[in-house]
Amino acid sequence: MSADTMRAVVQDGFGGPEVLRVERVPRPVPLPTEVLVRVHAAGINPVDWKTRGGTGMAGLLGEPPFTLGWDVSGVVEEVGFGVTTLKVGDEVYGMPWFPRVANAYAEYVAAPARQWARKPASIDHVHAAAVPLAALTAWQAVVDTAHVQAGQRVLITAAAGGVGHFAVQFAHHLGAHVIGTAGAARHPWLKELGADETIDYNATRFEDATADVDVVIDLVGNVHDETSTRSLKVLRPGGLLVAIPAGVSPELAQAAEAAGVRVTPFLVEPDGAALTAIAGLIDAGQVAVEVEETFPLEQAGAAHARGEAGRTRGKLVLTITN
Repeated sequence: MSADTMRAVVQDGFGGPEVLRVERVPRPVPLPTEVLVRVHAAGINPVDWKTRGGTGMAGLLGEPPFTLGWDVSGVVEEVGFGVTTLKVGDEVYGMPWFPRVANAYAEYVAAPARQWARKPASIDHVHAAAVPLAALTAWQAVVDTAHVQAGQRVLITAAAGGVGHFAVQFAHHLGAHVIGTAGAARHPWLKELGADETIDYNATRFEDATADVDVVIDLVGNVHDETSTRSLKVLRPGGLLVAIPAGVSPELAQAAEAAGVRVTPFLVEPDGAALTAIAGLIDAGQVAVEVEETFPLEQAGAAHARGEAGRTRGKLVLTITN
């Protein structure tokens, strides 16, 4: 095969998992300040299958064709002019370009050097690829947006998912009292990650099981059983709801004001510096990464179908060989 091309998952239209297929496409060339990364593994996130179907980031990306994916772990293959932070051969991970197209479901990705960080040395590429988008979402929500402090009570909905299992660990690391919602089977694992209390959403409405919460990290949204609106009931006066998947509607904002609490929308951003800090926590054994299942690049559609079925513990990852 030509060195100027690579394998990538493409879609020509919106639809179900069947629209994803592998083709040979031009291999990217890094511009000044960019690096070319040979991808070993690519993480899969809910935003991927939402975008594939026409929601998610589809409004920003426009009409297909395009290649999905933002989570990457791999090795620097080439550096563009001006790059001083990375060199050829460095093992890196990152969430480049989000929410623009990053083309992570491919053998090579080119992106600005400072959107990458050195991969945690203690984990392999599969587990590293599971980190960036989910962990950055959790970090930026818990640390940068909510400014969680030791002793605060933090409720995390969908705590066993990709973002949730990182949010539990970051809030615990900061010394918070962590409350997580998840199916009962996940409770022992969440306790191992640092959750102080767990609530089985199948058996109990969380607003009936907890109160006086300082921060809610809502990873479900109002699409499912009015979770964001219900979260307002558990916040103490002045508490903060970080509404991640669906943002803040005018109705939710009005309800928060009437309840005397705060609410903010949130969208994750590329952040190489935060990924360096997260890598340090992983290598120190303070943060664990959960991968439930891996799929080869050619089975991206099957991976999406698995993710859309729900109830995933941690992350799903595509493995890519060159």
